Amino acid sequence: MGQRWVLSSKIHKATVTEANLDYVGSITIDEDLIEKAGLWPGERVLVVSNTTGGRLETYVIVGERGSGVICMNGAAAHVIQRGEEVIVMGFELSEGPRKAKIVLVDGRNRFVRYL
Repeated sequence: MGQRWVLSSKIHKATVTEANLDYVGSITIDEDLIEKAGLWPGERVLVVSNTTGGRLETYVIVGERGSGVICMNGAAAHVIQRGEEVIVMGFELSEGPRKAKIVLVDGRNRFVRYL
């Protein structure tokens, strides 16, 4: 059957707290959420805006633990801006289906529960 790309991690309904054009690129995510979702620093992620439908790929940078930060950096800040609701998804190659870690957050990007 071979390997396929499957969803491994998801942060659902996060709110972008900051958009910083003066940065090389990436998404900064609260360290608590990175751990809960099972993401890695530097991991490639797909970010989708529920607000505008904008989509982009970037990589994860660790933000301050407990801060609730979701910051779009560099060119990504043109596509997804402060205040937008987003979904952040990580994928991995797998030889079969797997159960993704899906984290639901509140309006302040605090962990609510696993979905």
